[in-house]
Amino acid sequence: MALASKGTFGYDLAFLQEYDSVIVLSNPAQQAQIIVSPRLQGRVMTSTSQGSDGKSYGWVNYELIASRAFQPHINAFGGEDRFWLGPEGGQFSIFFKKGDPFDLTHWQTPVAVDTESFQVISHSPDRVQLRKDMEVQNYSGASFQLRVNRSVRLLSEIDISKLLAYSLTDSIKAVGFESDNRITNIGTQAWEPSSGLVSVWILGMFRPSPATTIIIPIKEGSEQELGPPVNDRYFGKVPDDRLDVQGKVLYFKGDGQQRGKIGVPFNRAKPMLGSYDAQQGILTIVQFNLPETPSTYVNSLWEIQKDPFSGDVINSYNDGPAEPGAKPMGPFYELETSSPAAALAPGRSLSHVHRTFHFEGPMEELDKLCQATLGVPLQEVVKALL
Repeated sequence: MALASKGTFGYDLAFLQEYDSVIVLSNPAQQAQIIVSPRLQGRVMTSTSQGSDGKSYGWVNYELIASRAFQPHINAFGGEDRFWLGPEGGQFSIFFKKGDPFDLTHWQTPVAVDTESFQVISHSPDRVQLRKDMEVQNYSGASFQLRVNRSVRLLSEIDISKLLAYSLTDSIKAVGFESDNRITNIGTQAWEPSSGLVSVWILGMFRPSPATTIIIPIKEGSEQELGPPVNDRYFGKVPDDRLDVQGKVLYFKGDGQQRGKIGVPFNRAKPMLGSYDAQQGILTIVQFNLPETPSTYVNSLWEIQKDPFSGDVINSYNDGPAEPGAKPMGPFYELETSSPAAALAPGRSLSHVHRTFHFEGPMEELDKLCQATLGVPLQEVVKALL
């Protein structure tokens, strides 16, 4: 039997099975498939719409996984949907110790969402349910005892059509999956804004290309009415040739060549974002449960903040060297969504649902789908950051 080619789902499955006890969820025809790693916090490592020989959509860090060693600061194993908690920066950060400067040297991902495994509670052909009890402490000294219940489900084609309100044609190959992430306060104290709050933060890491453009629809309106449409202050202002705001949508480069991060606040956010890789012909859409009423979000800027609850709902990160001559983490790009800040009394819970879809097919069909979901034609997407 011939070995699978690198870049295919079959290759990534064989590689991951060598180093990990992964779970494969698939549809009856075994065309739409995803790989889940309980050892790596129940993250969805990758997916395909066309079986073992189909493209593998997630970014996998082969070198790190094969090393069987843990790295300081973060273990960027990869994965299209991984569970994290926010905030990352500020006086309520769970990534920095009290008094430490907000820089890469002192940044540390909590082990519970970096290297510790999640317990499998149940498993069926299209779903796996996992659980993890953990405790994290923030920069100001507050502790959070919480239980994470994470359910990962492969979506049927009927599910995909209903969720996106779009009927797929036979010419489009599709895969879709969702994670339902519930956190519960299992401590004895209520989580109060005065001492900081946490939030569910789901991040997807994808393979970059020179022709990948991230697409984030936003609510139109004046800055006086809705505030700025985008926050690009995370790691220094993003250059104009890599970020373009065009009224109802913003475009961000996903080439993995220059480090940068952007965010969209609640007043501007819509429950959908995505990307298009014109080189590979892949349209990716992310959908999440955005509250209808105004909600507060933790602020992850790496600084002591004036308003620690004016954070972003949507984030996107493009990897690249942190400094000239340095090696990038990936490279990869990320599509990220967050829940509201969790002000929970003991025993109370908050849930955040994050869905990922990938589509391949004729460009005219993908164009119709892109317009119906993200509100822009693919021709505009392709030309936006040329």
